[in-house]
Amino acid sequence: MAATDYTRSIMQPLALTMGEPAGIGAEIAAGAWSALRAGGPAFFLIDDATRPFGVPIQAIAASEDATAVFPHALPVLHRRLPAVPVPGRPDPANAGAVIAAIAEAVELTKSGRAGAVVTNPIQKSVLTAAGFKHPGHTEYLGEIAGTGVPPVMMLASEELRVVPVTVHEALARAIARLTPEMIVETARITAAALRDQFGIARPRLAVAGLNPHAGEAGTMGREDIDIVAPAVAVLRADGIDARGPLPPDTMFTALARPTYDAAICLYHDQALIPIKTLDMAGGVNVTLGLSIVRTSPDHGTALDIAGTGRADPSSLIAAIRLAATLAAARGTA
Repeated sequence: MAATDYTRSIMQPLALTMGEPAGIGAEIAAGAWSALRAGGPAFFLIDDATRPFGVPIQAIAASEDATAVFPHALPVLHRRLPAVPVPGRPDPANAGAVIAAIAEAVELTKSGRAGAVVTNPIQKSVLTAAGFKHPGHTEYLGEIAGTGVPPVMMLASEELRVVPVTVHEALARAIARLTPEMIVETARITAAALRDQFGIARPRLAVAGLNPHAGEAGTMGREDIDIVAPAVAVLRADGIDARGPLPPDTMFTALARPTYDAAICLYHDQALIPIKTLDMAGGVNVTLGLSIVRTSPDHGTALDIAGTGRADPSSLIAAIRLAATLAAARGTA
């Protein structure tokens, strides 16, 4: 979809959350507005409008005001922060406002007053210290915008889509609790999203093995025989085009990637290392299985460069564009 098409296809602006106030969220929001102001998609930022953004901003009273403001200023739905943010130095006093911005963006989208949610990166350690009970965005969104299925994290770029079955937990625990049922459930949600949101009529799934060489017929562990292969058999019996277990060291090569639409990976780094290596700037985090569309940049808060002007908004721009496309396909925009 060309940039000039967004203003015609997206009826409601997208809701962008502040993320960690001491991180690069404000900088990349400003950069995204500068890149998208002419053709959209329009978005508004839930943040403190008294902060310096380095671009023209306009405080808005309601999300409905954002579209008219967007061509000439970054629309900010003003929510004052308890503590003045200092770049690179997160303040637990602002944790409540960070969480509230996520919740408000979700409510605006569920009520039809925003087209989708795009979240800036959060500093999980700060939120946890302030009493946040969730490992990250994905799990929290599953609680407040769930559909009865576990939320599934997809990382998407032009070259690759990956979906980890287990996400924010220690590797030893992830492997210990991995079951065929978990793989099947994740793959089914992924296949449905590829059909309904990405417009792929018959999705092709590549399921990664757990062990080197996918276990080498059991000589390097039986997990691929006992856990992964049975899951693939169930998926194929369901009519889903799934292959695996595939050796993880070859399934992400340039020759292999065009043979599938998404890779089902068994743990966090197995999924995120290849996509971040291929396209760190353009990768987008998409949460599947929600009642709304949610995307996010494929990077963290970058506290080390916050306030320096070096933050790259490319991943946020990609996240905003993909959110608009998915919302339009879903008919929620």
